Amino acid sequence: MLRRLHDEQPASFAFTAANQAWAEAQIAKYPEGRQASAIIPLLWRAQEQEGWLTQKAIETVADMLGMAYIRALEVATFYFMFQLRPVGSVAHVQVCGTLSCMICGGEELRAVCQEVIAPTPFTLSPDGKFSWEEVECLGACTNAPMVQIGKDFYEDLTADKLRDILGRLAAGEVPVPGPQNGRYAAEPRTGLTALTEHGNGRDPHNGSVARALELGDTIKRITGDEVPVLTSRRAAPSVTSTASGHKPPMLAAPKGGQGDDLKLLKGVGPALEKLLNDIGIWHFSQIAAWSADEVAWVDRNLGRFKDRASRDGWVAQAQTLAAGGTAGGAKGAS
Repeated sequence: MLRRLHDEQPASFAFTAANQAWAEAQIAKYPEGRQASAIIPLLWRAQEQEGWLTQKAIETVADMLGMAYIRALEVATFYFMFQLRPVGSVAHVQVCGTLSCMICGGEELRAVCQEVIAPTPFTLSPDGKFSWEEVECLGACTNAPMVQIGKDFYEDLTADKLRDILGRLAAGEVPVPGPQNGRYAAEPRTGLTALTEHGNGRDPHNGSVARALELGDTIKRITGDEVPVLTSRRAAPSVTSTASGHKPPMLAAPKGGQGDDLKLLKGVGPALEKLLNDIGIWHFSQIAAWSADEVAWVDRNLGRFKDRASRDGWVAQAQTLAAGGTAGGAKGAS
């Protein structure tokens, strides 16, 4: 498929201040001369900010990474996750058009998109809220037919169910993703005959759906205020800001190029130290200055390490370490 830049382009692009700091932190992860390795996350952040990937955004990212424009364009046009033309302000719907979905009703889903959104792919709906396209296999064949909306799958669909989902999205709701016919995951339609208790027996949703609901980001676009998401699924925290607490000042990189050994804090091991660094916490002096509201924010945004900051008294420890004293039997430096 030939992928070209849109024929109407904005005159300029600039990351927001928060996204610029995030982008610089990503670049800093790579050794000198290898900054181009950050091309995909930076292009993705630009797309999340604007909704689609513009020529000026691609060129801005290329300049930040010291790349020739053509090299950045090669990446942007190769990967189908990059949208090279405007998409709906609420959601872009990707309809699976491969065999399993097609024989289970995929054509009916495409017809709904043509009816509700626009007759042709990559055309904005009259209100500008939606766009759609047909894509190749999305890997949920057992739950055919299905679509991807934003970051999540809506599976086991019918034409009426997809029409209802689009209507709810237009009204400002975010319908629960996953199977839409009562299935828990990808078990037989006739029900389980062995291991009949789902998950832990208490969670009404499978792991993917539960995670989507936890993050609340099915169709949410990144604003720059979020904590960066780790590449490891196991270590990935809940990254959205919450109403409880106030986000403390963060750093895009350690002062002087070297962070403190945060593992000197009680309860902090290599994985949690990496998480704190990815968030923007590098020094004891940062932690020592946290207010109660800021501790509350950190507690809520540590993923599987939730509440560790208050539970282990990081602020008091960090104040001692920042002053050159010891905590946990070791000496730290601010």
